[in-house]
Amino acid sequence: MSVRFVGIDPDTDRDHCPTVWVDTEAGELLFQGWEPDTATRVHCEAASPANGPVPAGEAIIRIPARMVPMIREACDAIERANVRTATPSL
Repeated sequence: MSVRFVGIDPDTDRDHCPTVWVDTEAGELLFQGWEPDTATRVHCEAASPANGPVPAGEAIIRIPARMVPMIREACDAIERANVRTATPSL
């Protein structure tokens, strides 16, 4: 596994720390974030073209906008690794 740390929320208190990693081997971005409240989760599920609630093994997470530069860096790392991404069909 080739997971590389990209960044942590610059405003973290080190107890609640949204984080970004990249796995260039698997071609995946990894995020740690906050779970949304029930109302937000229900709204996200209703606004999704997917059928039904978020399934087990998947999650909706919140990442603060101040982490956009880290997410861009993770995306760049995936692209540099020449990982091809497919558009999922819904």
